Amino acid sequence: MPGTSKGEHRIGLLNGFAAYGMWGLVPLFWPLMKPAGAAEILAHRMVWSLLFVAAALLFVRRWAWAGELLRQPRRLALVVLAAAVITINWGVYIWAVNAGHVVEASLGYFINPLVTIAMGVLLLKERLRPVQWAAVATSLAAVVILTIGYGRPPWISLCLAFSFATYGLVKKRVGLGGVESLAAETAIQFLPALGYLLWLGAHGHSTFTTEGAGHTALLVSTGAVTALPLVCFGAAAIRVPLSTLGLLQYLAPVFQFLLGILYFHESMPPEQWAGFALVWVALLLLTANALHSSRRPERVLAARIPGARAGTPRNAPSDAPRTETPGEAPVDA
Repeated sequence: MPGTSKGEHRIGLLNGFAAYGMWGLVPLFWPLMKPAGAAEILAHRMVWSLLFVAAALLFVRRWAWAGELLRQPRRLALVVLAAAVITINWGVYIWAVNAGHVVEASLGYFINPLVTIAMGVLLLKERLRPVQWAAVATSLAAVVILTIGYGRPPWISLCLAFSFATYGLVKKRVGLGGVESLAAETAIQFLPALGYLLWLGAHGHSTFTTEGAGHTALLVSTGAVTALPLVCFGAAAIRVPLSTLGLLQYLAPVFQFLLGILYFHESMPPEQWAGFALVWVALLLLTANALHSSRRPERVLAARIPGARAGTPRNAPSDAPRTETPGEAPVDA
């Protein structure tokens, strides 16, 4: 029914805004963990994320996928790789925020779609349209300018972008849902993370029980902070088009960038503004190209079916081709 469809779409949009809003505001959260270091925060995030997601899966009784995964060594190896790559991504991001590099960290998620496209060309031998080539070339020029501005390559941004692009590529091969994937990955992370936390405690370096109940609660809440946006993203992904998700995804790095400038008062010399501007131009090119491509099946349908109207995707057949929007994977900051 039309009313129900509109309601579902509204629910999807609200969940999308909630997911990307939480990812965008997460730089406000990690500094609250101090005096815990980035490694300790990361270990707690791994441990409590698994417990939180496992409880959610027990509640909805979704465990059949685990047995199937254990019987498929190749997929299991890919999950191990995904866990290793997202560990790097999480660790670098937490360190960057707490070390005062929020703006540079936000750049990593701005250029992530561009890195994903470049990896598709290099690793999967994908062919790009001229607009996509222009976007990639513009982003390379941005990196050169930012290197001049920073006096070094933007290593934090590049590390975050390449690690998350690799993570997205591996996750596509694994083929698990968002919550199930997080459960599998944190299950692999759990024992090393727990061992590290026990080692910290044995050597008197843990802050878990020495900084008060509030600090302990904050460290425990890292599991919810990791899992809740992913749950909201999953609710959005089944209710709104990929093109909409592709636009919503830019909310997170925009919020992070604004927090870095307005809240954390990080400096932005002219060279950095120029580099960011080129990245934004590249993203505008990609977004315009993706939106144009997503409307093409509608125009073809309108030409073939008398009386069909362009711009009404709900009338399109269920097997109509879907164009992926760059960066559709959730930001996992």
